[in-house]
Amino acid sequence: MSTGNEDQIDYWNRQGRTWVEWQQRLDAQIAPHGERALEVLAPEPGERILDVGCGCGDSVLALADRVGPGGSVVGVDVSEPMLARARERVLAAGLSQVELHQGDAAAIDLPGPSFDALFSRFGVMFFSDPAGAFRHLHGLLRPGGRLAFVCWRGREHNPWITVPGMAIAQAAVIPLPPPPPADAPGMLSLARESRVREVLVAAGFDEVTIRAEDVVMTLGGGDLEAATDLFLEVGPVAGALREADADEATRARAREVVRKAFEAHAEGGGLSLGSGCWLVSAIRP
Repeated sequence: MSTGNEDQIDYWNRQGRTWVEWQQRLDAQIAPHGERALEVLAPEPGERILDVGCGCGDSVLALADRVGPGGSVVGVDVSEPMLARARERVLAAGLSQVELHQGDAAAIDLPGPSFDALFSRFGVMFFSDPAGAFRHLHGLLRPGGRLAFVCWRGREHNPWITVPGMAIAQAAVIPLPPPPPADAPGMLSLARESRVREVLVAAGFDEVTIRAEDVVMTLGGGDLEAATDLFLEVGPVAGALREADADEATRARAREVVRKAFEAHAEGGGLSLGSGCWLVSAIRP
């Protein structure tokens, strides 16, 4: 069944290998956001939870720890390379209560309503039809089941996006592509609070709560050189370099510019920038 998400599915299967390569540092960057979303969800031992966009498995492991061997966690993601890494980690941890499925969460065929809760750490911003996708997920929840996820707010609340991007633009290293249309599938598709509420209400959820959170994010594990290399491989600057088909000289110049921009935010052997997200919760009536 086509959900219109084919471009995103193709992207995450191509770029998933890069996320696997940088998995430890990427997980460390966004772990604080996921922990706050887990606090909102408050998983209980014995519960059955669906993790939407589980990626390389970090959130699956965290959920499995909370539901214990008497519960179960089902992780879903479109990216085969990232799921392969998640399977390695689940196997190494010996977690028999975890299932992993490759598929589009907007239409994945899972038995429902069978889940006590739905969770996502930055995995729900990529649907072409968000209301339709959440309506499908709503149908997988038991009545009274809970939803909790974290997603990004706008660029103006996320210096980790704007600092390297503005540095590249001001140095005229490459022409930056225009921002995508508002609400287009991608990392900022749920940046507007009103959009999040509209989508969830249209999907049938109730008691929608949306809380703005500002989180200091440690980039690249706090290492200046690693963070610089990471941002040339993952994120908006990396995407602009790919779109420009940048040669090695241009990439070297971009690295120099991004490193200098990050250096201004490095203190005491660490590197941190602000980030802004929404912590969202809702209930299936």
